[in-house]
Amino acid sequence: MALDETLRTFLDRFKLPDFSKLDLVQSTDRLRNSFYRASRSVERDAPELADISTLAVDGADGPLKARLYTPLGAGIGPGPGILFFHGGGFVLGDLDSHDMICRRLAAGSRCRVLSVHYRLAPEHPFPAAHEDAMAIWNWATQRTDLLKMDPERLCVAGDSAGGNLAAYLCQELNRQGEPAPSFQLLLYPLVQFVDIRTKKLTFQEGFFLSERLFDYFRDAYIQAESDRMDRKVSPLFAPDDDFYGLPPAHVVLCGWDPLKDEGRAYASKLAAHGVPVTIREHPGMVHGFMNLTAVSPPARDAIHEAGETVGRALGAI
Repeated sequence: MALDETLRTFLDRFKLPDFSKLDLVQSTDRLRNSFYRASRSVERDAPELADISTLAVDGADGPLKARLYTPLGAGIGPGPGILFFHGGGFVLGDLDSHDMICRRLAAGSRCRVLSVHYRLAPEHPFPAAHEDAMAIWNWATQRTDLLKMDPERLCVAGDSAGGNLAAYLCQELNRQGEPAPSFQLLLYPLVQFVDIRTKKLTFQEGFFLSERLFDYFRDAYIQAESDRMDRKVSPLFAPDDDFYGLPPAHVVLCGWDPLKDEGRAYASKLAAHGVPVTIREHPGMVHGFMNLTAVSPPARDAIHEAGETVGRALGAI
């Protein structure tokens, strides 16, 4: 299917900086500035929520910024909740870059959404983000009264690198024999950090993902080549035992995404080990399209649809 024309027009204007000859720090700063300009927006038709509040949560090495979204009709609580990890290759992204995704996810699911800004590379290399993810989960599950979330109805979710953290959490809690989330929502997830294995795409530069950028993000976060296959950061390559008993999953894929094939492979591996899984592919969309709600009504609809899937799974709808 052809690339969505609205996205093509936007992406033709949106130029990634040429960082091929820059050092890591210079390139990272330029990428972050470009990403923030492209992903932050004020949308007049943003869904109305009951409350949006800021708070601090415990990370693995100190407090982290977080934002709690409460949709209309959520009630006093406790009710179902979503722990959301933003994407950005472990290098980019923050609470503001994914604010609109979380607003629309909360409205679509009718669940409270806790979005947390974990530590980023290259300042904080592997396994910092993954250690933060586990610390955040532990903090959230111990404070469900504060968050007004039902500990028996929690979903972990994330896009791209955030999907990696969500998948990792489910596997790691399973390995430790600890109580797991009730559901996982993986939005065009990064599930291996070895290389881009899909066939070349005509429009592969997409929204912040290409072979060159993949390598850049990987090298910023993974300092030792031997760690690229670590099951924390490459859950696709985890042993079979790590898949049995994982929470039900919904995987959202994009037709114009170099990570589409590995996302489908991860979903297939879940299903092969008895995990209930559904897949929703958006053929005309690029990796990261949910950050483009300001220019793409289909992106808004896709987030709402994903939220409804979670809401039904957690009994909010």
